[in-house]
Amino acid sequence: MMRLPVLTVLAALLALPAAASTPVTLDQAMANPDWIGPPVEAAWWNWDGKQVIYKQKRAGSPLRDTYRVNAAKAGTPVQVTDAEQAKLDSPEMLYNRGRTRAVIVRNGDLFERDLKSGALVQITRGSGVAIQAVQYTADERGVQYRIGDDWFAWDRADRVAGPVALPRAAKDPNVTEADALRDMQLRLSTILKRQKDERDATRAQAEELRRADPTRAPAPIYLGDKVAILNSALSPDGRWLLVVTGPKNADKGRAGKMPRYVTESGYEEFSEERTRVGRNNPAGHGLKLVNLATREVKDLALDALPGIAVDPLARLRAEHKLDPLKGNRPVMIGFDGEAITWSQNGANVAVMFRSVDNKDRWIATVDLPRAALRPVHRLTDDAWVNYDNNEFGWLPDGSTLWYLSEESGYAHLYVRDAGGRTRALTQGRWEAGDVAWSADGRTAWLLCNRKAPHTYEVCAVDAANGATREVSSLAGVQDFRLSPDQNKLLVHYSGPYLPAQLATVPSHGGEAVRLTDTRTPEFKAREWIQPQFVTIPSTHGADPIWAKLYRPAQLEPGKKYPVVMFVHGAGYLQNVTQRYTPYFREQMFHNLLVQNGYVVLDMDYRASKGYGVKWRTAIYRQMGHPELDDYLDGVNWMIANQQGDAARVGVYGGSYGGFMTLMAMLRAPDVFKAGAALRPVTDWTTYNHEYTANILNTPDLDPEAYKTSSPIEYAQNLKGHLLIAHGMVDDNVFFQDSVRMAQRLIELKKDHWELAPYPLERHSFVQPEAWYDEYRRIYQLFERTLK
Repeated sequence: MMRLPVLTVLAALLALPAAASTPVTLDQAMANPDWIGPPVEAAWWNWDGKQVIYKQKRAGSPLRDTYRVNAAKAGTPVQVTDAEQAKLDSPEMLYNRGRTRAVIVRNGDLFERDLKSGALVQITRGSGVAIQAVQYTADERGVQYRIGDDWFAWDRADRVAGPVALPRAAKDPNVTEADALRDMQLRLSTILKRQKDERDATRAQAEELRRADPTRAPAPIYLGDKVAILNSALSPDGRWLLVVTGPKNADKGRAGKMPRYVTESGYEEFSEERTRVGRNNPAGHGLKLVNLATREVKDLALDALPGIAVDPLARLRAEHKLDPLKGNRPVMIGFDGEAITWSQNGANVAVMFRSVDNKDRWIATVDLPRAALRPVHRLTDDAWVNYDNNEFGWLPDGSTLWYLSEESGYAHLYVRDAGGRTRALTQGRWEAGDVAWSADGRTAWLLCNRKAPHTYEVCAVDAANGATREVSSLAGVQDFRLSPDQNKLLVHYSGPYLPAQLATVPSHGGEAVRLTDTRTPEFKAREWIQPQFVTIPSTHGADPIWAKLYRPAQLEPGKKYPVVMFVHGAGYLQNVTQRYTPYFREQMFHNLLVQNGYVVLDMDYRASKGYGVKWRTAIYRQMGHPELDDYLDGVNWMIANQQGDAARVGVYGGSYGGFMTLMAMLRAPDVFKAGAALRPVTDWTTYNHEYTANILNTPDLDPEAYKTSSPIEYAQNLKGHLLIAHGMVDDNVFFQDSVRMAQRLIELKKDHWELAPYPLERHSFVQPEAWYDEYRRIYQLFERTLK
């Protein structure tokens, strides 16, 4: 049979008209996603719970418009005019205990809404600085908030806002250090001594007046000039301040210089970017407790944290002749904002610590009068503790602590009462997250995937007995928000070809009211190939591997199909779900491939999210090895069950998927005939610290893990056809990674590879022209080598 040239076939595909029965074209798949219909973005309840407000990108523009829709029934959303914007509340509302009032931050200022009358009171105006850490005071007569490092309080009765705590990373100018020369001068000069005594008396009187007069602003609290203030948390009763500190002027390591060749100026430009793993090991944090009544500052010792002085990496240190650890391991305080939480009455506080070596996470309460930590939970892992699923807080009784933990092997919800008794409220081979509690503390709502790893719903959990049940049935829930009266949930949900939309669901279960469908008629009219959710048996002792299969509805008897294996990015990401995939362009590309004679498999390999600790940490010290085993199982399953052709197997993916494409091409060169590695990591020693040190430790401690896990170490094995594509201004995975791999392939005299640079693209491509060019190359690669 005569075959048309690849470019002729591609041109024909691009020329196909868009109709319901017409396959998607490459140009359409890579076009600006506005043609799909912008998804619903931020969404929130109106203060009275009768309407839902949401934002949506304007087609053909970066601007966002605001809409409102009836919360009780499906209807036509109405765009909010500019004049009406001033009447809206913001997405984040903080309720008081009785949910009769709420504070909001809108346009950079703080307001309080009376939820009975709807009356709105403005608390701040035009501060110009971000307002953070908003909370009600313990007696609920006012509101506390932080601007920069300074804490303020507003009283509802007198409607006055003022500072209550002013921590400073500086020496106290009123305290002088012992100095023999200074003491001699004061002894010999009566005038100098008299002037000093007068200053001291004036300062002492001012301090006495400040203490006696509550209308005066408090004096600054000086923490010393050797530290930097990183975070702080004020007790709702206004008595205590916890301050997280780090070393001042900590060495950040040598940063990379990124060149830009295509610029508005016409000249080359350079910017300083991140440092590499092991070049900027995080400095440990300290924690100070301030008694705001006495102004006494005490450092909280970390000795009480179990295992803090035991080095889990001692063997590696000794093996590489590095100095042993002395004293306690350094710690960081908090994960992504989850750091310190006070009970609403101000009586109790909990702090989350994590070791810099990523092996431990602790939650401890603070004995405030004694200024001492009391550990209540330790989560430890020989590999690394997850940076996700770290929520914790206090129930309304003020003495019961709740938290998420992976101690069972899966993320679940626990409560610990004042007597130290801990109960698991959820359990099983599924993951719990995004917890929201009822005002009375009797019910917790959370995201759950109990039915299947790929199906996400909102579950309600009874705090008394742990009874858990799904209250939604939307399959692709992404997040949710309780209504002001807590009788409904506002749910973001999506589907394989449905970008994020809104629905309301009764909070204790019932029929969903779907409020939006922002897809364009053109997109909805298309006939898309629905992914089949399948499990691939593991030949390496792992659980079955979940995957999405794209194939024709009917396979032709006796025909063997070329196989394309897709690899999602991020490593710790779940792509095999009922939700709208972040790889929506790639999903349309899979449609195009199937329509042109391929079968495609997209796998949640080991390291993916949603499958528990063992699945996540299987790659510790050996990135690219368990995952490749899973992909080889996937290839064999496609050959045995989907008429895949063992002689025509291709692979592609971006970021971590690009890294895995290289590992596949270089470590299994007889299996994969062609691969497209997009923005790939080629050498993990060049990636960032926060991600890489979790999995591979640091290069000085564990050089073998880096050598085992870096594709550049296997470049000599290349046999197949390889495309490397990379944005030249990628500030995540540097373009240098691909350049170094190219140089290695040149020196090895390898054939059948190419490097495609994109001068204006970062890690995530933006411009449709670049998306098109990249996927044109991938399509041509597969057509040329797999057909």
